[in-house]
Amino acid sequence: MNVSAVVCTYSEETYDHFREAIDSIRNQTYTNIEIILVVDGNEELYERVEAEYGYLPDVKTHCNEENVGLSASRNNALEYVTGDVVALIDDDAVADERWIEELVSVYKSWDAIAVGGKMTPIWTAGKPRFLPAEFYWLVGVTHKGFAESGEEVRNTFGSNISFRTWVLEELGGFESAVGRQGDKNLQAHETEFCSRMREKYGRGVIYNADAKVGHKVFDYRIDKRWLLERAFWQGYSKHVMEQIVSEDASVEESAFLKRLVFSFVPSRCWSLLTTPSVPKLLQLITLFVLTGTVGAGYLYGIATWQS
Repeated sequence: MNVSAVVCTYSEETYDHFREAIDSIRNQTYTNIEIILVVDGNEELYERVEAEYGYLPDVKTHCNEENVGLSASRNNALEYVTGDVVALIDDDAVADERWIEELVSVYKSWDAIAVGGKMTPIWTAGKPRFLPAEFYWLVGVTHKGFAESGEEVRNTFGSNISFRTWVLEELGGFESAVGRQGDKNLQAHETEFCSRMREKYGRGVIYNADAKVGHKVFDYRIDKRWLLERAFWQGYSKHVMEQIVSEDASVEESAFLKRLVFSFVPSRCWSLLTTPSVPKLLQLITLFVLTGTVGAGYLYGIATWQS
């Protein structure tokens, strides 16, 4: 099974991280890999990428004529893909050396059409005492209570997800109106795509916790204001997803909310009462604040979104 690993980037400021992401793919235990590098509308950066990687036989490069965002960039990468599977990773992530091997093992064992793995934190500025593990998803890390290995989920993070190439082609790729583009805050293009995939094929993404990708959590991502803004726009995006796809895109979020209310919160309260500590108190307060902020973003989406 041949795998095409896609990495997209757009800024010189993140080039060292981009290089580290590429190196982590080139050092995989699995060998049948080609790497597709897409530069989003930055000709000067593309020349640098082409000079460093363009001559390598396992690398293909492309530069968008203008900044079109992550979703469209990944769609453009499909023009160069020759693998049976397309694996996606962000330019600020580092793949475990067994990442591709673990993804492929699920395709072979389960005859899956999509496989995703676990995002682990790389705390570049130190682990924040106040952030509860239930909300690690805000910083691009797999959160507490997500899923068990072998479980079928709607989607995993877009920096650790893969699809059979024919699935991406048949569904026309990602919706370009969704996903990161400059300062736009509409998020979760993988959620929209996987909802369409489930609607058409009746199948989701098989989760393998051993397929690990480390995500760099920079200092700005643990800034309280940034987290609040992120939570708000995540709530907004969840409402938009429900409007874009015909199925109820909030089913898994609803299940998570129930676990949060009836399991995680009572457990945290009991732990705080029995063995009180400042970090436990801070995390409990943050949990309530972030839950409310996501809800506010969702309500804002109801009030303002026009399809």
